[in-house]
Amino acid sequence: MTTENTTHFGFKTVDAKEKVKLVRGVFDSVAGQYDIMNDLMSMGIHRIWKRVAVQLSNVRAGDKVLDLAGGTGDLTMLFEKRVGDKGEVVLADINSEMLRTGRDRLIDKGLVGNIRYAQVNAECLPFESNTFDCVCIAFGLRNVTDKDAALRSILRVLKPGGRLIVLEFSHPTDPVTEKVYDFYSFNLLPKIGAIVAKDEDSYRYLAESIRMHPKQDELKGMMENAGFDRCEYFNMTQGIVAVHRGYKF
Repeated sequence: MTTENTTHFGFKTVDAKEKVKLVRGVFDSVAGQYDIMNDLMSMGIHRIWKRVAVQLSNVRAGDKVLDLAGGTGDLTMLFEKRVGDKGEVVLADINSEMLRTGRDRLIDKGLVGNIRYAQVNAECLPFESNTFDCVCIAFGLRNVTDKDAALRSILRVLKPGGRLIVLEFSHPTDPVTEKVYDFYSFNLLPKIGAIVAKDEDSYRYLAESIRMHPKQDELKGMMENAGFDRCEYFNMTQGIVAVHRGYKF
């Protein structure tokens, strides 16, 4: 049970002020092996999930996009192709190690013209109001301490007519998938993390954080309460992952 001053860190209840530091420790630890682990954890399916999220964003040439909690830049690369030379993508993350890894990766690929970088906290974005045509946060919202504050902050920086895309691990829609997913998450995933990333605890936290994340309808309601309109979600892989979309009007 949490209070106004406490929050979840996986299955643990911690001081709300401590969560940012604890999450930073997780991603500092896994940044170097993050992309390899994504491929192993999802058997490569995460690439399809991300492409679907970008397609649902309806981003077009000339748009300005905020890739929030963008990590190593997978979504930024996909958005960069869509916005073209006249558009812009801001790769943003609260974690300096993840942001540095993403920046180095994109520079190595020669993507330097229309991409900027920013170390930010999703709860209090340092951008002017009505700046972005789209804000996307992929596999990051569950790590935010105050999700309601983050949603309000995102709404503020979106232009009228702008879209929020939330791509996140969610909750399976049938009991068989749920049982298989639970076994994988709590028995196999931490072991893969121990072997590949040399960090079993961080991947146990990631599994726990997914279970503590709001279910699909609850997150939709949170978006509506924050002021988003026409909110909807799309389940993928039997609800293991969902894309939520909402508009600012």
